[in-house]
Amino acid sequence: MPNVVMIHTVQSNEALFGELCAELLPEAATRHVVDEGLLGDTIAAGRLTDDVRARFRARAAEARADGADLIVLTCSSVGPAADGLADDLAVPVLRIDEAMAGRAVALGRRIGVAATLSTTLEPTAELVCRAGAHAGRPVEVVTELAEGAFQALRSGDAERHDTLVMDALRSLAARVDAIVLAQASMARALGGAETLEVGGRSVPVLTSPRLGVERLRVVAKALQGS
Repeated sequence: MPNVVMIHTVQSNEALFGELCAELLPEAATRHVVDEGLLGDTIAAGRLTDDVRARFRARAAEARADGADLIVLTCSSVGPAADGLADDLAVPVLRIDEAMAGRAVALGRRIGVAATLSTTLEPTAELVCRAGAHAGRPVEVVTELAEGAFQALRSGDAERHDTLVMDALRSLAARVDAIVLAQASMARALGGAETLEVGGRSVPVLTSPRLGVERLRVVAKALQGS
């Protein structure tokens, strides 16, 4: 299997994706790089800046120079910084949430995007629209921000985080065919559930880590066979 480098902007993601890669890509040599400043500076600026884009590109270029055959960015807020780098670096550079967006547009026309950070809403919504266009399925994206949930989780109030996230998800579920979670950390609020029941309907709720690593496995196997 190819050498894989995963670039994270949250320290805890190293363990999360390490477990998934051990399960789904046991033959691969997987290395993790953590740069929390990429996300921190994006949050501070309220958007993805040219400086953060350049710094992610530098991280990816370092990974390539160190022998990476495949690079994965696991942060949705910084996600657009990965676009176009595959051609520049001559290796696949994946966004972890691409597979989630693809799955969502296969489930319906109205897709909800839930986030706890405003900086994550726009890039995730744009990714869903792009996936719809690629699949020939025009979609309508409805966004919902769980205001205050990110700050609650960061301060250690996980219960309040979960309450605010579930309020946002229930609001969305009444209006959409499927929901994507813009941040993997939101999934804890569901307690393992993959759907929400609302108005007699079962609304799928998708999260990116497992779907993203499953796609990574497909790309890695394709590289191995090329």
